[in-house]
Amino acid sequence: MESPASALPVVVGPPLPAAEVERIAARYHAAQRGLLSLVMTLGGKIEAQLDKLPPGVQARIDDVVQAALARAYGVAQVGGARRIGAERQTAFVAVSGAIGGLGGLPTAVAELPVTVTLLLRAIQEVAVDHGFDPASPAIRREALRVFASGGPLASDDGVDTAFIGARLTLTGPALHRMIAAVAPKLAAALGQKLAAQAVPLLGAVAGAGLNTAYLHYYREMAHVRFGLLALAQRHDPAAVLAAFQAAVEPRRVRQG
Repeated sequence: MESPASALPVVVGPPLPAAEVERIAARYHAAQRGLLSLVMTLGGKIEAQLDKLPPGVQARIDDVVQAALARAYGVAQVGGARRIGAERQTAFVAVSGAIGGLGGLPTAVAELPVTVTLLLRAIQEVAVDHGFDPASPAIRREALRVFASGGPLASDDGVDTAFIGARLTLTGPALHRMIAAVAPKLAAALGQKLAAQAVPLLGAVAGAGLNTAYLHYYREMAHVRFGLLALAQRHDPAAVLAAFQAAVEPRRVRQG
């Protein structure tokens, strides 16, 4: 019998719970608001620091992030390891960001794989919260795709909903293609973080705050993704998508 985590059959069942859809939409908007004041405060400084980064740094960031994603993907999954929990996740990423910013750009680059691994672990724990097996190749793929949702300093704040109702499979070559597709978006977002960390000592404060912002953002986007995925198993996926879009769009208009 096929596992629910490997396929999402179209199910015609009870009416779609409007309150649950609204909660998912609220998480989507909460992700955009996470530590917004910090992001706005650092925005101009980050742009200035980006211009000062040495040539080739962004390419180096791309390579480090792609390698970190591949390595983090292969780490033991939540199902076989003790959960970290939201509070310790926040503490760990804050400490990691602070350490990364202590020595400026060299330590910030060295810290990237640790941050990527912690973020992916947090996303996997969200998958568990929604009833999915994080060791399933399909769910591990969806965890990676959360990183394609932009970032708290990125202009792209969308959520890809193409996964709703789709059959979820992942072969070895497909994994490499997935990582290659996701890595540039994550690298672009983390590149802005590195720019803020590039000033020694002062970068430690920025690194701690921005790592926390990133954790909040990707954790909320994981709740959106896996919440919709769980709904699509119990209800018509097309209805789930339509209800989510209807819940999100009016609020966007009001906030615009």
